[in-house]
Amino acid sequence: MLALDFVSTIRATRSGLLDALSDPDALTAWARSRAGELGLDPGFTATSEQWRQVVELRLAVRALFARAVAPRPPSAADAARLPAFDQALAQVNAAALAVPAAPQLAWDEDGPALSLVPVGPPAAFLAARLAQAALRFLAGPEVAELRTCPAPRCVLYFVKEHPRQEWCSTACGNRARAARHYRAHKAE
Repeated sequence: MLALDFVSTIRATRSGLLDALSDPDALTAWARSRAGELGLDPGFTATSEQWRQVVELRLAVRALFARAVAPRPPSAADAARLPAFDQALAQVNAAALAVPAAPQLAWDEDGPALSLVPVGPPAAFLAARLAQAALRFLAGPEVAELRTCPAPRCVLYFVKEHPRQEWCSTACGNRARAARHYRAHKAE
């Protein structure tokens, strides 16, 4: 899911937070790895302005994710920096509207393929596509299963795929159980 991939560009490591979109070059690499899904040219190169737009948008989308998981706590990665809900909602909606896209048919040796071509300023296309993906996710059925991972140091959101799933990954589950075991035995 593109929206989850986008908000998960902030991850926790033992040494602190890791931002997969730390600069325009990092955004370029991330966007190129998802060029087809984003409707981008595989040779896409992010500008400083696009990078700024996308990073600000990510914070707004994470604010909407925090609202979607409430009353559970939001991700610890940026809970203190999240914009107000009304502001985040307006920002994501505005980004989604900034560059409408029109379907275009391409035909090569593999046959016909449909792609979306920006109708408007191409500089805002990446942010618009990410905002649109977030809106589709938040308005879709998966949002009912959106969770914040409660494991120590984890800052990710995930979609609960089965009734007993509590963490975003097996590694986080192991870390949480180890921390619980340590706390229980330390008290003895």
